[in-house]
Amino acid sequence: MGKAKVAILRTTPETVTEDYQRLGELIGIDKVLDPGSPTILKDNITWHHVFPGVNTTPWQLEGTILALKNAGFDDLVAVHNHTVVTIPEKGEEELKFKPIYRKYHIPVLFNFKEEDMKWVDYKPKFKTLALHRIYPGGIKIPDFFMGKNIVHLPTVKTHSYTTYTGALKNAFGGLLNYHRHYTHTWIHETLVDLLAIGKEIHTGLFATMDGTTSGSGPGPRTVEPHDKNVILASADQVAIDAVAAKIMGFHWKDLPCIFLSHEHGLGIGDPREIDIVGDEEAVNENWNFKAGVNFATGTGRIFWHDTPLRHIQKIFFHTPIVNIFIFASEIYHDVIWYNLNGKRIVKKWVDESLWGKLFSEYPQ
Repeated sequence: MGKAKVAILRTTPETVTEDYQRLGELIGIDKVLDPGSPTILKDNITWHHVFPGVNTTPWQLEGTILALKNAGFDDLVAVHNHTVVTIPEKGEEELKFKPIYRKYHIPVLFNFKEEDMKWVDYKPKFKTLALHRIYPGGIKIPDFFMGKNIVHLPTVKTHSYTTYTGALKNAFGGLLNYHRHYTHTWIHETLVDLLAIGKEIHTGLFATMDGTTSGSGPGPRTVEPHDKNVILASADQVAIDAVAAKIMGFHWKDLPCIFLSHEHGLGIGDPREIDIVGDEEAVNENWNFKAGVNFATGTGRIFWHDTPLRHIQKIFFHTPIVNIFIFASEIYHDVIWYNLNGKRIVKKWVDESLWGKLFSEYPQ
């Protein structure tokens, strides 16, 4: 593969939507997406509650929409996915996406509602690393995703299971159904498989990544927010993740999903092979972020990673017993942690951070 291109800019609340449009111009969004195909906006609702650093921001969503429209892409549709601990309908309300969709006349579909799309069998051309073992009965994907461009909108943050999370992980919710937790033991290989499938079924891929407020710690939800004032974009999902991970303080070879994607020719993971455009000095920053665990993610790692309990995980996660873990995660995150810690952090962000103040100015 030739060199990849990643655009990165330092930004301010006053210029951020214009800066997202500039990212599109720097990458040449009209050259990397198919102008004759509809374009899916795949936002990142990591948590249906407001929490800085973990969800697609309203300015990221609006700026990306404007970048697409400036390049002649008017056939846009947003697609939400469901997780066992996230309510997308609540998320698009609390995160202030709805007024933006209305403003730009963008319909919203849900990949878990049959009236919007159906899950169909798919046989990848790529020799999958994990999915064929995890789903021996066959791999299914949403029929609506085939033959369309897709634009991912992740944020710059850490993740307890994958160390970091970005564009590769953002495909996880869209292309896998309710049973995506089956894949957690092989999460890195799964992300490589999903990237390969995405490259097969989509007419073009693009990603913007918001690092205005970024998250370090036991993510993807209970992170510590840091205002970092950067935004990124690329057509190469591996390259944008590699650059974001480098800035956070991680080495690309220590992140299997990036390294394996690079080795299989699905994107560029080696920062030395990536052309940086925009603010070239920003990529030399090192934020020294750390991925930790909290009570909920620590429990998950006991069953999914290299411990004796990993070998009996099917008893817990492939049977109705899984509902106990889902309930416990909801109680811990939504009731205990958010009320004891989250609301206080959000209030401080809104009161003291320029990005929090910008969020408060967006219409509900």
